[in-house]
Amino acid sequence: MAQVPNLDNAPINLKSLRDQSLKELITVLKNIRGKKCLVIDPKLGGSLSLIVQSSLLKEHGAELRHLNAEPVQTDCTKVVYLVRAQLDLMKFICSHIHNDISKGIQREYFVYFVPRRAVACEKILEEEKVHHLLTIGEYPLYLIPLDEDVLSFELDVAHKEYLVDGDTTSLWHIAKALHKLEFSFGVIPNVRAKGKASVCVADILNRMQLEEPVNTSEMGVPEINTIILLDREVDMITPMCSQLTYEGLLDEFLGINNGAVELDASIMGVQQEGKKIKVPLNSSDKLFKEIRDQNFEVVVQVLRQKATSMKQDYSEMQTTTQTVSELKDFVKKLNSLPEMTRHINLAQHLTTFTSKPSFLGRLDMEQTLVEAESYDICFEYIEEMIHKQEPLINVLRLLVLFSITNSGLPKKNFDYLRRELLHSYGFEHIATLNNLEKSGLLKKQETKSNWVTIKRALQLVVEDIDTANPNDISYVFSGYAPLSIRLVQHAIRSGWRPIEEILKLLPGPHSDIKRGGFSSSPSLDTLNGSLHGLDKVVDGRRSLILVVFIGGVTSAEISALRFLSGQEGMAYDIIVATTKIVNGSTLTETFVEKLG
Repeated sequence: MAQVPNLDNAPINLKSLRDQSLKELITVLKNIRGKKCLVIDPKLGGSLSLIVQSSLLKEHGAELRHLNAEPVQTDCTKVVYLVRAQLDLMKFICSHIHNDISKGIQREYFVYFVPRRAVACEKILEEEKVHHLLTIGEYPLYLIPLDEDVLSFELDVAHKEYLVDGDTTSLWHIAKALHKLEFSFGVIPNVRAKGKASVCVADILNRMQLEEPVNTSEMGVPEINTIILLDREVDMITPMCSQLTYEGLLDEFLGINNGAVELDASIMGVQQEGKKIKVPLNSSDKLFKEIRDQNFEVVVQVLRQKATSMKQDYSEMQTTTQTVSELKDFVKKLNSLPEMTRHINLAQHLTTFTSKPSFLGRLDMEQTLVEAESYDICFEYIEEMIHKQEPLINVLRLLVLFSITNSGLPKKNFDYLRRELLHSYGFEHIATLNNLEKSGLLKKQETKSNWVTIKRALQLVVEDIDTANPNDISYVFSGYAPLSIRLVQHAIRSGWRPIEEILKLLPGPHSDIKRGGFSSSPSLDTLNGSLHGLDKVVDGRRSLILVVFIGGVTSAEISALRFLSGQEGMAYDIIVATTKIVNGSTLTETFVEKLG
């Protein structure tokens, strides 16, 4: 099974986007004649694996290497660096070239920046006196399809850069990516934004359309009806909770990277000592597509039923005479056996984590925090975690949830926990705590918390949830409806005007813009809660909403959006675009400052 996802069922032609990126990469290689050594920034390597098979790069005369501090070992006379515009990577390139010069090796060097060149990087190349030896270009990769309804800008630390460092580069990058989408699918007529970064992206997008307009007369009706931009800062509660969907738990415990998990071969039933294998996870795997968005307790039952049914068919095959068509059906079922085995192995491995008392205790604590009950119990639980020296990320994740639901911690408690953390984990973590404070994720309480008001008004805590036959998005966290997705739900159902007062209680401004010459296109506000009156796109497909998360989105939130999109009477398909797919731990890690 390929790691490059199959995009044939995407609501818009994402395959054309991917093909365009592939074409641009092949053009880069074709322009450099003969054999060459392609040295790829390791972070980019994972992203490129979703666009191109490495065999295709080799066909175009490229030897593949990963960029690191070690000099490049190759017989090629041409070395092509494909890198993100990061200062530390420039230092590697400079040291490689200096190493070649000192050994008298003559080579041609090319640096292609992804997605665009940066002055600060070129300055380093000049200071190190290698700039004149390089041919410099750009590979404009702004957006990568991870699956048929998920796109990624691949900006790992955008949230931290914007909140802590005040760096808005990623916002320009997002707007540029969206504008590129408009050149393919038409100007998006309705733009809703909530949060400082989102409103800023909406403004930049408008400016780009003025400076480099998409020709609306040639494009016809835009394929994307509405874009909803959401800052992660608006809802930091959801990612800090433990996800309970199958895909969410796989990410929480095994870490999904570029649409695959890497784990010991023995877990997957392959007896090769110490060998790691990559298991792709995308909708090309039909069974994964069926179970990825379900609550994990249901997934275990589904897999059990499928296995029992297959066992029954097998015993019938041995005891009764089958017709040819019955044999054919059985063989079809057998073809799905590798997928079944794969997910039974993964689910069994996940159960070793989900059955641990420490995980169940943590879930209880998260629930208590979200329901805003028993402040003292939560405080003592976190204090105990610190004294037991549980992994720092786990402590910080719960502490952030504690701080946000309480609108900060009373000064006495704040100072005490801060001191205990530094004593327990080391004073080098002071920079990490400062980052969390600067971003507002961990703070002293100055005002009374409005979380209870928000929670009640948006019905975020739902009792008696049926995870097997859910009727609400709250099934993804077994009773907590993600705030971010409730906002999307309201935007679709009746616009944001009815919940304007609640929106004001959440971080950042909000805006609602109508763009282009498409005022006749049905805006979300004209729907007034009824989704049936919406005109279909010309060829009979449903209208499309693009939901953009600036700062990351969790797998569970994507599952909740898929659930919404699949509801009866829903007039829209939903596509998600995000700076990165995150979970509470990976998001918290971006704020960790490595000192020394």
